[in-house]
Amino acid sequence: MKIAVSSEGQYLSSTVDPRFGRARGFVVYDTESKDFTYVDNKQNLESAQGAGIQSAVTVIDTGASAVITGNVGPKAYSTLSQGGVSIYLCSGCTVGEAVDKLQRNELETCNDANVEGHW
Repeated sequence: MKIAVSSEGQYLSSTVDPRFGRARGFVVYDTESKDFTYVDNKQNLESAQGAGIQSAVTVIDTGASAVITGNVGPKAYSTLSQGGVSIYLCSGCTVGEAVDKLQRNELETCNDANVEGHW
């Protein structure tokens, strides 16, 4: 399974980015191989609108079946859900810690957006 985590940096030791649509990037962790890659999200950092949707498409394109982020808006939530990606909220920890929490079933599935768009 691939897990995409909104991240402030390129490594498992990077902090989970509390933003989804305007996250710096996504660390994509493969639970089978234990490898990870980084997907830059620079194109959406200063986007006037649509950052959540475009970031969701970026995550779907990685093949991730789950995403961990600090917050998710309504358009990103809808796009991820339609793409079959489960959404989990986690903040105040590293990407690696967030992945570990998900694997230990310590994160609950997010059933709706938890912030308004453009927060």
